[in-house]
Amino acid sequence: MKDKNHRRATGRITIRAAATSAAAALAVLTLLAGCKPAAETPQALAPLQAASASPTVSATLRQQSDEVLARYRQMIVLMDGEAALKPAERDAVHAVGLMLFHDMQESINALGGTASGIARSTDPAGIAAISELLDRIEGEPSWFDADRLAFKEFLSQLSQQFSTSQSLAGLKLAKRAGEDLTVLADIEQTYEQELRDTFGRFAQRGIVPKREKWSDYVAKLKALYGRDRILKDYATILPDLQARPTVTEITVPAEAAASGAMRGPSKEEREFFGRQLPPKTVLLTFDDGPHPRYTDEILEILKRYQAPAVFFELGRNLGTVDAKGNIKPGPGTQVAQRVLAAGHPIANHSFSHGVMSKFELDKVKQEASSTEALLDAAGRSGQALFRFPYGARNDAALSTIEALKLRSMMWNVDSLDWSDPIPKSIAARVLGELGKQQRGIVLFHDIHARTVEALPLVLDQLKAEGYKFAAWKDGKIVPVEPPAADAAAPDLAGANLYRESYALVIGIDQYKSWPRLQHAVRDARAIQDTLQTQFGFKPENVTALTDGEATRANILRALNAMTRKGTDGKLKRDDRVFVFFAGHGSTRKLPSGRDVGYIIPVDAGTDDLQTDAIAMPQLQELGEALPAKHAFFVIDACYSGLGLTRGGAPGGNNFVRDNARRLGRQMMTAGGADQQVADDGPGGHSVFTWTLLQALSGKADLNGDGLITATELAAYVAPAVSAIAHQTPAFGSLPGSEGGEFIFELASAQEQALSGDSNQLDAKASALAKQADAARDAQLQPVASASAPAGAAPASATAVQVTLKNLDGTDTAIATSAAPAAVPARVAAQRANDRGLQLYKERRYDEAEAAFTEALKLQPKFALAANNLGFIYYKRDKPVEAARWYRKAIEMDGSRALAHLNLGDALLRAGEDAQAQAAYRTFIELSPKHPRAPELKAWVEHPDTAKKPEPAR
Repeated sequence: MKDKNHRRATGRITIRAAATSAAAALAVLTLLAGCKPAAETPQALAPLQAASASPTVSATLRQQSDEVLARYRQMIVLMDGEAALKPAERDAVHAVGLMLFHDMQESINALGGTASGIARSTDPAGIAAISELLDRIEGEPSWFDADRLAFKEFLSQLSQQFSTSQSLAGLKLAKRAGEDLTVLADIEQTYEQELRDTFGRFAQRGIVPKREKWSDYVAKLKALYGRDRILKDYATILPDLQARPTVTEITVPAEAAASGAMRGPSKEEREFFGRQLPPKTVLLTFDDGPHPRYTDEILEILKRYQAPAVFFELGRNLGTVDAKGNIKPGPGTQVAQRVLAAGHPIANHSFSHGVMSKFELDKVKQEASSTEALLDAAGRSGQALFRFPYGARNDAALSTIEALKLRSMMWNVDSLDWSDPIPKSIAARVLGELGKQQRGIVLFHDIHARTVEALPLVLDQLKAEGYKFAAWKDGKIVPVEPPAADAAAPDLAGANLYRESYALVIGIDQYKSWPRLQHAVRDARAIQDTLQTQFGFKPENVTALTDGEATRANILRALNAMTRKGTDGKLKRDDRVFVFFAGHGSTRKLPSGRDVGYIIPVDAGTDDLQTDAIAMPQLQELGEALPAKHAFFVIDACYSGLGLTRGGAPGGNNFVRDNARRLGRQMMTAGGADQQVADDGPGGHSVFTWTLLQALSGKADLNGDGLITATELAAYVAPAVSAIAHQTPAFGSLPGSEGGEFIFELASAQEQALSGDSNQLDAKASALAKQADAARDAQLQPVASASAPAGAAPASATAVQVTLKNLDGTDTAIATSAAPAAVPARVAAQRANDRGLQLYKERRYDEAEAAFTEALKLQPKFALAANNLGFIYYKRDKPVEAARWYRKAIEMDGSRALAHLNLGDALLRAGEDAQAQAAYRTFIELSPKHPRAPELKAWVEHPDTAKKPEPAR
């Protein structure tokens, strides 16, 4: 969720194509999005008198900033690709680079010196000139986005110089420079390696690690094969790599530049290579299809990650074209139509995949035209693209396809999936290249199984690193924005981890022969709602059986239907299945002494469990038969009789990717044999389900990575339930599991500004929530890392473990990662704020205050957290301190209506009626339809006759 205190984006239009490679690796589309402050109206301050900038100072600052930028650009260009130069050339580059490095430092110092003089004099005209310079640094449209990194040191000097200014205008400059630095710091951390590679060599020396083992292997291969000999063997079919089209300039349409769609210079090359894309933007492309199997599998993966792509098809795979131009679509056309139906464009990759730079021009035209006809027959629309096989083309060939109104699209990141048999290696290569270039058109082939395996590894990491995907649309490469928080179809949690999510939810109150329950149906409905609203389960994929519907036959029919879905195209390997049962459970002791557990359907009798109930071994068998990757059975009933294996091990750095390859079959129950489930918990739920819902709200995310594994869920729920009720939940992995973990992916809580209307738990539920958290913390024991030194303090632990009951009644210790996840400060701040909201809901004001304070330390300009912290002080009857934080929130973002309302309430309770009226007046202007607006408006307009409002308590 994007915080409202983030400022507006700057109005940049293009990025110069001249700054490639290193500069391209640094450029960031939203580098200074939000650097320029929105208009602020702190009520205690008098309006500022605008001063005109001094023309002389403005000219000096402009000249000095141009010198800084020029030397910065020269450094980028000079050092680009220097490692590949011959030794003599590389030495010369290093020598000149060192000179440029020092010249750039002198230019920065000169610019800072001018600003320092203005700071000492507090000259309004000089301060206005610096403000103009900041406007330029933040939004000059003729500059590359990466250019703005050249001014990091200057902004730091500026922030320090004006931090003690005696003028309000000077303090605002310091504040503004500090905001810019906050953004630049995030960007610099992301590109730390690229910056060090480009500039760090002049400040220090280091040792470059070598891969001796791989080098030894390559040396042995070179003793067997020689590159020159291989090239000679294939000389007759090698593309003419020296023949390249000349670059002609094509004007970018104004509307494309304005939208930022085709990011690049105002003039662009004849072909797309990917260097024109915005920073951290990727266009996925697939060549040589369509394939009867792998293309469809790739489509499913792209759907899961909501990633668009372009498929370059071979005409021979689509059908045939005879000498008269008559086309005959083949089976591949149907695959291509499925590509189109999935929302991806199909494009021309020639008919035969020949070396077109060696073809006669008539042959080039025939290859392209035949495939065009087949693509049209498949239903292709929009501006057509062409990709030369092998990238082999020359001026004549390119002109020929341009005459057919085709546009050539190449690539700048090659997966080499055609030569590399190892999916992990393919993924590493792509990620490594994107790490260098920070954007690109990526070349895959949808004709290899290894590509299908490598693609999720790539997309997982790109998502984690904040990359955007681009699409080919209306003749442009268009970055695809993530769905907005209030979009009709939000990007729900879990969508990136699984292809689809299925659930069977069962709740039974109205038993025929067993004692009736009070809350089982409500429990089931709450779980169903949580799955659909928080974790991305589609309503059509959730089967709910309650009361009379939950017969033995219906439950088994629903479970068996899931095991069969693998054959009819529904449930597949990358799916997950969640089964929840709330009702009675029972245990029967066999003559051998072994226990067998059962769940009790609505129509079961009390004297024949074998016939009427569903045995745990039967559930286990159905679980093993599911074609899904991960399945999790949660049973809100007590029984025994099913042995489970140990819980999952702590996750490592690559947990999500490793987990995706392992089957997982897990189960958690509410209690053991001869225990009675507490059916009278808070909120009209059983204690177990209420605690489960608390855990799924985020409390079970023990390491703060935004994911809740089944093991983390059990590590929270089991000790909490045991502390609250006389029952002992059990957890483990079913036989047949390969150690995989069912995962719930947390979504950011919808933005909530605390006010008098915010809901809270009642006193009993709040006390139980605190008791549950305390029980969890008391039970979790640190587990030191295997690499930690003996006797290390518990703080060095990378995992925690808790001892739970297995379903056979024995104790088992499960472990889960406790190492804090490395996340950007903005994400950590949002999570701290979300935690504060939950603690406020539970009336735990001290802890909520600490959480909101943490959020503000991580993100000092977090207006939402400032408002929420103020409300905590308000609830603790500290209106003056509350007003101070409300004012801070308004300074950060004056558009927050509730902050003005809260400020008015705090001031009214503090006896500051006049100031309260001013705050209420602003609130009414911002939110005239709020339920409190009429009452407040009456008092503001007629304070002597209207009733004074009662501030919320």
